[in-house]
Amino acid sequence: MMDPEHLRRGIDTVRSAIESASRRSGRDPGDVLLVAVTKTVSVEVIAEARAEGIRDFAENYANELADKAPRVDATWHFIGKIQRGTVHRVADHADVIHSAEPGRALERIGRRAVSAGKTIRCLLQVDFTGRRQGLRPEDVPGAVEACAPLDGIVVVGLMTLPPWEGDPEATRPHFAGLRALRDRIRKAHPGMVELSMGMSGDYEVAVEEGATMVRIGTALFGSRPVQRLPGDASPGEER
Repeated sequence: MMDPEHLRRGIDTVRSAIESASRRSGRDPGDVLLVAVTKTVSVEVIAEARAEGIRDFAENYANELADKAPRVDATWHFIGKIQRGTVHRVADHADVIHSAEPGRALERIGRRAVSAGKTIRCLLQVDFTGRRQGLRPEDVPGAVEACAPLDGIVVVGLMTLPPWEGDPEATRPHFAGLRALRDRIRKAHPGMVELSMGMSGDYEVAVEEGATMVRIGTALFGSRPVQRLPGDASPGEER
């Protein structure tokens, strides 16, 4: 069990850093949502974080999401790769998906969401490197159009996961590029407001560049061992 005081200090430190980065860039700290990444974190620790005021939690693995979401009343985000075999778990338990791409899996999620009487907010994942999961920047406008007719989902923004080079400043061009791309698309799609970018090593830079959601795991819960569950794909990195 994680020491509650250690968790409390981590939450306070991250919140303070988000506030400082927001002030530096002339933003309202209330415009930045802290999403706690709970990969391999126990339900008991998640409940402690919830009691400290964290309202949003994210899972990389669909099976972990399905296990934890019914046990903690919160907004649940899915940030891993969507797999055909786990679509039903994501659709049933996610309120927000950060790793969306057009295709049959997303269509199936939408249909299942409709049958459950819910709408899932989605962000399209963008890859600026050509080496990672996600859409090429030039393909994003067409992807937004392709997703627009789908029932059960609504595309509300973009997400990116830059390669980590040990220097937070190295991620700044990726974050600035995602903001610029979002701003261009937003002219035709005003509902595209969200920017999910920034993790434990670089979230302050991301906030300075306009992040509306930061995905924080290690800075809250400490380092965790890599774990893969049966039926789940490898997740995106979490720092």
